[in-house]
Amino acid sequence: MSLYLTQAALDRNAGAAALAPLLDPPDPDRALDAHHRLIWTLFPGRTATRDFLWRAQGSGRFLILSHRAPEQSDLFRPLETTEFAPVLAPGDRLSFALRTNATKDRRIAKDTDAQAHRPHRRVDIVMDALHGTPGQTALGPDQLSERPRLRLQAADRVASQWLAAQGARSGFALERLQVEDYFVRQLTRIGHDRVTFGVLDMTGTLTIREPRPFLAMLGAGLGRARAFGCGLMLIRRA
Repeated sequence: MSLYLTQAALDRNAGAAALAPLLDPPDPDRALDAHHRLIWTLFPGRTATRDFLWRAQGSGRFLILSHRAPEQSDLFRPLETTEFAPVLAPGDRLSFALRTNATKDRRIAKDTDAQAHRPHRRVDIVMDALHGTPGQTALGPDQLSERPRLRLQAADRVASQWLAAQGARSGFALERLQVEDYFVRQLTRIGHDRVTFGVLDMTGTLTIREPRPFLAMLGAGLGRARAFGCGLMLIRRA
């Protein structure tokens, strides 16, 4: 399986600078949608299948992992693309950084119309845990500043279990995990319903159990919202 790792940065020359408010807006929700469209320009063609993952690095910089090499765009400085083919063996230890939309299936209550059509619904693991936090639903308007702290506490409780389960299917064992951040993004796109999802930033250490499924996971990504900058696991030797 051939993969390519690309470092991409927006061109800041005079012509491209005029487009900066559109390509890299200061509002994080608008920026996410703009970046989604921007990265697609590097993979032109008739296929509508997304075969790449990406992660915003700030200041108009991106990391991209793809199954085909991206094509140069006038909106970017010269792309720095290298073949990505790590040689891994069982027992190798890696440090990682992962930005992901982590979800799980929750069974819908019986005897409801929704349950008759679909027995499960997909839920964000952090918001699901947060809803189970005593007192969370009773927060008043003057207590909303507490919500980020409660979200991080919920993330700390559930992220390790979720990622360990991913590892059991993807050839790695989780050793250590640190939740760096959790935030919510809302996208309003013309002709589409508003999309809301949570984003977990995690770092840690893992051990390779089976290299082949692990490499397949790297190319496919982890979690949902992969078209919007989630799912790319960055690795290096520990």
